[in-house]
Amino acid sequence: MPDADWTKNIDPRERLIFALDVPDADSARRLIDTLGDEVIFYKLGLEFFLSGGYFELAAELKAAGKKVFADLKLFDIPPTVGRAVAQLARHEVDFITVHGNDAMLAAAAQHKGQSRILAVTALTSLDRGDLDDLGFDCDIEALVLSRARRALKLGCDGVVSSGLEAARLRAGADPALIVVCPGIRPVDNLDDQKRTMNVAEALSAGADYLVVGRPIRDAADPRQAAAAIQADIQAHFR
Repeated sequence: MPDADWTKNIDPRERLIFALDVPDADSARRLIDTLGDEVIFYKLGLEFFLSGGYFELAAELKAAGKKVFADLKLFDIPPTVGRAVAQLARHEVDFITVHGNDAMLAAAAQHKGQSRILAVTALTSLDRGDLDDLGFDCDIEALVLSRARRALKLGCDGVVSSGLEAARLRAGADPALIVVCPGIRPVDNLDDQKRTMNVAEALSAGADYLVVGRPIRDAADPRQAAAAIQADIQAHFR
């Protein structure tokens, strides 16, 4: 049976996932050096994947004792998704995102090895109007909860969702569900993320991990920005 405590005994310093959204390996390494021990978990997304240095940097991070979130939002026919997940799992990445239907999620789960599969629910850059335009004529929270329940039954480990849906997930899904929340904004939000929360709000709602990118990357002092978020996380779990 899953642990009824959804906090899962995660090291608080691992709850911050920094989105390493940069165009090349040199930029990535400079940021990693700057952030030092303030960041343990790194998200490597599509932009960096196209730089050509993705797996080399992932290996460097793992060798340095860091964790790696391969956020590639895989979407293809199920056999291709399964084989892609198997390739990523060979590199010992910790999290892998899949943005597909049940068959794709099941194929990913079958090939995940020691990695954990996260189903993407509704992107935090989409609001109610965007979802209506895409044909999702339903309550966002209900959509996210339904997808989370199905993902767990199919062998996945968690979901990526807005912090705005985290409380509903905690109330309606298995406590074992890993909830990873992007769109975390420690200050007033002025960018393209529409469904956002601050650190304390997301953790109180039930988020396990918080993904932060631009508020750290674009700060005058990225290390200090990361340290401030880590302090907020530590304060929440005291």
